[in-house]
Amino acid sequence: MDLIKLKIIGVSYTQAQTGAYALILSENEGNRKLPIVIGGFEAEAITVGLESDIVPPRPSTHDLFINLLERFEITIKQVIIHKLVDGVFFSSLICERDEIEEIIDARTSDAIALAIRFDASVFTYENIMKKASYSDDTDANEPQKEDKNWIKNFMKEQDSKDSSTQNLSTVSTKDLNSMLAKLVKAESYEAAAKIRDELSRRK
Repeated sequence: MDLIKLKIIGVSYTQAQTGAYALILSENEGNRKLPIVIGGFEAEAITVGLESDIVPPRPSTHDLFINLLERFEITIKQVIIHKLVDGVFFSSLICERDEIEEIIDARTSDAIALAIRFDASVFTYENIMKKASYSDDTDANEPQKEDKNWIKNFMKEQDSKDSSTQNLSTVSTKDLNSMLAKLVKAESYEAAAKIRDELSRRK
């Protein structure tokens, strides 16, 4: 399948979910945009990478990773967003050292944050654009075709999960473990940490 090159438009705050942001990518040749729900930490890492005039006093985790790659002469050539499952995007870093390529699995938010710092290109496939993108003449929350309400549904689901963590003492240990697994799968680590803390407290 042919790859579709994307450009990074920026990060926007989603009012539908406290603490959630949407990373907006756009195809280079066309008007479709690809929104990806990310957390606050990831949004900050991407925003700092985009703003060249923002220089943290100490290296962030992503900056540290870039420093290590450069020290060992490893280059990030490109990022490929290759899969979308239950609202979660899966990406790969295509790296190169001594003309040898390696493919490394990465969270999409981390991959984008690193791509920005390495000035690497970002790509995806048409099937993902068809499933999750929207065009400029449609509402970002109203997808063009079937099975595209996943962002709205995902955020509603996360709202429900986040609110359920407010009174974890009344939730059974079995249910907490189930919630923890779902939150980790959805990469909602802040809410997952609250559940982990509650499980640790019960031991």
